[in-house]
Amino acid sequence: MHAHLLNETTADLYRRSVTEGVDRVAAKLATTERPHTGISVDELAPVINGIDLDRPLADAAAVLDELEDVYLRDAVYFHHPRYLGHLNCPVVIPAVLGEAVLSAVNSSLDTWDQSIGGTLIERRLIDWTAQRIGLGPAADGIFTSGGSQSNFHALLLARDEACRIVMKRALDEGAELTKAELLPRLRIFTSEASHFSVQKSAAMLGLGYEAVISVPVDRNRRMDTAVLALELEECAAEGLFPMAVVATAGTTDFGSIDPLPEIARLTAEHSAWMHVDAAYGCGLLVSPTRRHLLDGIEHADSVTVDYHKSFFQPVSSSAMLVRDRDTLKHATYHADYLNPRRMAEERIPNQVDKSIQTTRRFDALKLWMTLRVMGADGVGSLFDEVVDLAAAGWDLIDADPRFEVVVKPQISTLVFRFLPGREVPADLVDEAQLHARKALFASGEAVVAGTKVDGKQYLKFTLLNPQTTTADIAAVLDLLAAHAEQFLGESLAVHH
Repeated sequence: MHAHLLNETTADLYRRSVTEGVDRVAAKLATTERPHTGISVDELAPVINGIDLDRPLADAAAVLDELEDVYLRDAVYFHHPRYLGHLNCPVVIPAVLGEAVLSAVNSSLDTWDQSIGGTLIERRLIDWTAQRIGLGPAADGIFTSGGSQSNFHALLLARDEACRIVMKRALDEGAELTKAELLPRLRIFTSEASHFSVQKSAAMLGLGYEAVISVPVDRNRRMDTAVLALELEECAAEGLFPMAVVATAGTTDFGSIDPLPEIARLTAEHSAWMHVDAAYGCGLLVSPTRRHLLDGIEHADSVTVDYHKSFFQPVSSSAMLVRDRDTLKHATYHADYLNPRRMAEERIPNQVDKSIQTTRRFDALKLWMTLRVMGADGVGSLFDEVVDLAAAGWDLIDADPRFEVVVKPQISTLVFRFLPGREVPADLVDEAQLHARKALFASGEAVVAGTKVDGKQYLKFTLLNPQTTTADIAAVLDLLAAHAEQFLGESLAVHH
């Protein structure tokens, strides 16, 4: 069994095994004609469930043969130009190279003595990202597993910072307020189009879902700041405390960017923490032409960025950044066996001091490799391409009488709906959207997403592949329309 351990004696086996695996994947990528085979759960589950994990195969080659049948053949391939589903991007080769290196070396980014160079590389990338945002000289941050964790981490800091400030204020006024008394009075404000992780974070932080005040959006699906101003005033009038306002720079459904300068003004006015969820829109930080769309983000107290969305990085690669590094202390705990307090006094840089994770992959290496090979402008130009594509896609759908499109995209998401062109019951129109998406997925020809807008079912293109063309969009629209028409024809025939 020692022959399977990666060390100085098995380097040749490692090289051969990984090379064979890379060759298999490369061959699959080169011959993939559809984003998905269309296989169903009922078809694939018995195959995987029937594998006896207590009886290993002969060697890695045999396992790769098996993997073809249980994974590689039927995987959903995000690199295909007709994958238009969720916020999944094709990945750049330098990042994949970084993934191979970091997995083999297997550094753990919690303490200095487990990842010397890795610690410094991650810190350098955090500083670079903070500079791109404009957070100032006291900024800091940490890599995380994804946007949900980044949002949770930011709101944890916001909660404890609010508690510190309000409790100190009460003490200065001669009163004593405990944290237990304060928590039920904290409120978080975010738009109705923001990510669900805001609500989940509130629940996990002991505030409850009801602590989140949902602010309506305007016709462009951006937070209505006039309503936000009223909600903040009402919060104060009721003796509650505005813990945080979460602005979104790139909503999941619409790619809309909230009015960041106005939100910054209101949060400052009400002494609330401003968090910007830029998990999707962070690609604009490196855009050669559209950085101005994030104007106002520099006023944030914390920011979420997902490099694995708009920086074309493999999952996972995210970060949470703060304007004031001192606020990171709310997540610090000194354990004698890991990061005793004396290490901080000796200025030994342990990343676990900032993180809510302990063991952590060296995901920062992927972004490092990408920037060193492609440069920031190179990454940004790829993101610009998909934003340009979305604008052209909007023109295409808006001119097509078979569809209605909700709003002009600020980034690269299009939300639209098939129109029957004749009198059809409203419930059937909704079912037609659902059927078209499901039938398209089952065919394997393309993958699209869906959502609800004002209680109605809609379809959604999330465009993150620079290889996708308007011809691909037009072809997928034709497929969706055909599936929807067939469903309506069969359904109306049955009803009559």
